[in-house]
Amino acid sequence: MLNEREIESCYLGQFIPVHYHHNMLMDQNRMNAFQGAIAHAVRPGMKVLELGGGTGVLSFFAAQQADKVYCVEFNPDLVQEARRFLAQNPNGHKVEVIHADAFDYLPPEPVDVVICEMIHVAMLREKQVAVIEAFKQRYLERFGGPLPIFMPEAVVMAVQPLQQDYNFHGYYAPIVQFQDTAVAYPGTVELAQPAVYSVLDFAEPVDSLIAWRGSFTVQQDGTLNALRFVTKNVLSIVQEQGTTIDWLNHYMTLPLARALDVVAGDLVEVSFQYRAGGSIPSLQAAIRTGLAFDEVEAPAPVAVRTVEFA
Repeated sequence: MLNEREIESCYLGQFIPVHYHHNMLMDQNRMNAFQGAIAHAVRPGMKVLELGGGTGVLSFFAAQQADKVYCVEFNPDLVQEARRFLAQNPNGHKVEVIHADAFDYLPPEPVDVVICEMIHVAMLREKQVAVIEAFKQRYLERFGGPLPIFMPEAVVMAVQPLQQDYNFHGYYAPIVQFQDTAVAYPGTVELAQPAVYSVLDFAEPVDSLIAWRGSFTVQQDGTLNALRFVTKNVLSIVQEQGTTIDWLNHYMTLPLARALDVVAGDLVEVSFQYRAGGSIPSLQAAIRTGLAFDEVEAPAPVAVRTVEFA
């Protein structure tokens, strides 16, 4: 089993290539959610900081109302592109694009909102948690409290057992898959409802270790050979309406090392742990699944919550 140091080169981190950002700009789900959340959270007169600004589009959204936006980007190619793009857009002059590492940067003045979208499914690969926690410590040491509002404000993560078809034109390849949340895939069978395994509230201290042990009651016969990981980002809380503005990442489906034949009513136990920002293989290596003992012999199952992700 690889350790984190050996698989360090496998995760995305902060350095996303320029050409990949086209996919993010074309992602209507992501763009609509952030545009709406930023329009709600950012008010005239505010100061905004974006950590990991990429092409500058989220800073552009903020600049439509904020007085000043600091946009921090580590990739020098993207720094150049963001400056070029912002110069061609309304209120782009309000955005200062800064070539710096988000792990180290502090703005020259207190800010009201911090936008940080270093988010991968299950909070893997990218460094959202580490960047935000390091920022909180530096910010409080420099400016004291209160902390600014963070966007996203929270992240809700769930897991769901699946039967997944890994036959590709006769070629069997159990591979990690990312699936659009709005598409029904005929090769995907949901064996039970998803269960929430972690809620991260960025207004509070966030532990990078994410660990869970829970159980599912199987709802139909099948073969449990994959787990789906669901990540809902609560971008902004609309308190006056009692609602939230959310962004749901693509589903991530991980094949299991060992498949389980299950029937409706079976109790399946699942456990795993990983570090936020760690690699996908580090999570895969930690997953354990198995059928529970008979009711007489088994301890009480771990209580889980179920959640619907719209």
